Amino acid sequence: MALAGELQRGTALKPAARKFKPVDMPELEYTPGLAKEMAPLYEKVRHVVPSIEWPFFAPYIHAINRLKKERDAVILAHNYQTPEIFHGVADIAGDSLQLAKEATKVDASVIVQCGVHFMAETSKLLNPQKTVLIPDVKAGCSLADSITGADVRLLRQTYPGVPIVTYVNTSADVKAESDICCTSSNALKIVESFGTDRVLCIPDEYLAQNIAKQTDVKIIAWKGHCEVHERFTPEELRQYRKDDPNIVIIAHPECPPAVVAEADFSGSTSGMIEWVKKNKPARVVMVTECSMSDNVAVENPDVEFVRPCNLCPHMKRISLKNILDSLVYMREEVTVDPAIAGRARLAVERMINLKN
Repeated sequence: MALAGELQRGTALKPAARKFKPVDMPELEYTPGLAKEMAPLYEKVRHVVPSIEWPFFAPYIHAINRLKKERDAVILAHNYQTPEIFHGVADIAGDSLQLAKEATKVDASVIVQCGVHFMAETSKLLNPQKTVLIPDVKAGCSLADSITGADVRLLRQTYPGVPIVTYVNTSADVKAESDICCTSSNALKIVESFGTDRVLCIPDEYLAQNIAKQTDVKIIAWKGHCEVHERFTPEELRQYRKDDPNIVIIAHPECPPAVVAEADFSGSTSGMIEWVKKNKPARVVMVTECSMSDNVAVENPDVEFVRPCNLCPHMKRISLKNILDSLVYMREEVTVDPAIAGRARLAVERMINLKN
């Protein structure tokens, strides 16, 4: 995501370094002592992190976990982060809804968002007095880039009086023009909460189409897509079943409806994880971003995960190296234009506070 695009959407980046005392870059040597200290963590992730990579990862994990205490920082990591981040340095991990909720409970003065830019913006909206950092400002999102605040204003003119439900995978500018936000785990509940016969559910077209099959409310969609989930095809899933008739397929609702129709279960990121934990299938395909399978496999060692490795190039911009750089140099700070922050925060808080 280009910096210019962020500025156009009301978001700017300002150096936080001047607010904090400088620190030296830690030593990153893999010594016998460090190997012994880090052995319990490696035992946990050894079947998803190759042994040849661990001597490189371990010094970074050790340095990050030490420095975040010194900086009074907490690390939030999305399920799509790689295992060495998700299990190695994250204090809070989860899907978009979980991270949004947990962001409101953070006591630390610094939040390091290991995810994409709209997630860091959401953390800043909910914690306006805290310093929010993202290790790589170019960690964007094809779905968030598919719509602007101006687009939402035009939709409101086109469909006067129709509630606008906006996926959290959007910029603060888009959230500010919306009535309420949603995630894939609560979209159906939020769509039906208005008690109206029509609702705009934007910008994910496939999520809107999949929700529409579960409700009598007419869903008006936008043609935004996640570049990871839109690549899956029903033919691909049918081939998995041909290769192994006993395989279980679970899919994220950002996938095309024809893909979801081939799955045994469809649910949000957290819903998919809970389904695996509860049902313990022998072999499962998680039709979503590839790293999530690695992270879930750590907690479910008896389940065999068949990985249709579609990676999110934006999530993969976050690495142990730039997380450490972020804490050492206190970069890159995410801020939201005060002119839109209040309205955007309200849309997110309505989602978090919705009870029924």
